[in-house]
Formats: sequence, structure tokens, C-alpha cells
Amino acid sequence: MTEALGSAPPGFLRLAGHPLRWRLLTELARSDRQVRELRELLGQPQSLVSYHLGQLRAGGLVSARRSSADRRDAYYRIDLARCTELLTATGQALHPGLGLVPAPAERVPVHTRVLFLCTGNSARSQLAEALLGQLGGDAIEAASAGSHPRPLHPEAVRVMREYGLDISDRQAKHLDTFAGQRFNYVISLCDRVREVCPEFPGHPQTIHWSIPDPSGEQDAYPAFRRVAAELRTRIGFLLGLIGHDAAQAGG
Repeated sequence: MTEALGSAPPGFLRLAGHPLRWRLLTELARSDRQVRELRELLGQPQSLVSYHLGQLRAGGLVSARRSSADRRDAYYRIDLARCTELLTATGQALHPGLGLVPAPAERVPVHTRVLFLCTGNSARSQLAEALLGQLGGDAIEAASAGSHPRPLHPEAVRVMREYGLDISDRQAKHLDTFAGQRFNYVISLCDRVREVCPEFPGHPQTIHWSIPDPSGEQDAYPAFRRVAAELRTRIGFLLGLIGHDAAQAGG
């Protein structure tokens, strides 16, 4: 429901309108981050950064999960789908005609290479590669690799069939396979591989999505379905970013 005329601004405006919280949201919109990274990027004390992250978490815009590389650390991520819902409600609170409409699918104007990395290249990165290949069109070239490759997980094959994709013949690849190659975006999907990710030529954008390994769950298939759904959502927003970046670069 929209708030009554003359009442306080919608909660999203009050929450996101604070300058420091807005900067936190814009950083997290690009990549999942740890508190120490956000502190360095914003040049603010950790206590202040943690306080405002707590405000964003309470408002449902940001969530956190423990790092699989070091349980003492946590990665924060923005819920872009929730932000879309709240922005729509905010527009309608000002005027019913300001409801947001779904953004048109981005058309990437230039050839773009994206590399997804995880530890085993048996689950998350294979799902991401397949989904981006399906959604990205001819201008997108998706690839994946791992720091310690393992055979493709059968549940990855099974869940991709729900999306109309057959990945049964794919093989896990070591990240050394792509050493020296140029990519526009390198996206790490597991916290461990982020810490050993090599440098790639051409200064690609590096992005981190902190996603738990579904193969480690006792009931693996529901976990694979959750991860596939999350990846599809994130990839939809990634395509918007790629299209925007290409337009800004004059592509």
C-alpha cells in the first residue's frame, strides 16, 4: 500500500537517501563485498560502515553470509530484485502513473567475454556459464573454470534441463586454461577461488558473487535449484550492467 498524501516519504527513500548508505548500495550493486573492503572503498571507520550496513539489512535491501574461505569474515550482497520492487512502490506513492515498467532486454552492442570461476568448476560456474549463454545472445561469450576442477555434478545437469539446457557433455576446466586470455568481466562465485584468482590481461572488471556450494548440501537438488534461480536473477542484472558499460564506452 502507498502511504497517505502528506505523510513521511516511503521507507526506501528514507533508507537509501542517506549519502553513506547510498554509496554502500552502489558498491554492492557491482560486487559482493566484505566490511573491510567497503571501509577502504568509502574511507570511513568500520564501526560506521557496519552501522549503516545494519540499517540496510534491517530494511531488507542487503543480506550477509559467512565466507566459505574464512568463517570469521562475511560477504554482503544487495537484493536488486527487492530494490526494484521498492522503487516501483516509491514511484507509485508519489503518483500512480510513476510505476516502473520492466526494463527492456539489453542488447549488448559489442562482443563481450565473461569468465565465471569457482573451486571445482563442477556446479556454480557451470550453471552460470550455461545461463549466460542462454540469456546473453550472440554478442556474449561465456566461459567457466575452477582452481581445483572436479567432474561435472549430475545435479547441475539435471537442474539445467529445467531451463531447457543440456550441459551433460561439458568438462571441468582448470583456470590455467584461460591464462593470458582477455575477458571483459571475471566473476568469482566462491569465496575460496576469489583469494587465488590470477590476474588477466586487459584489466577486466572483477566481480564477486558469494554463493554457497550446492553440492555440499545433504539434499542437493533443492540447493541446486536455489542456486540456479539466484544465478539467473543475477545474470539478468549483469546483462543490464554489460549493456550500460558498452554504451558508456561508445560500443
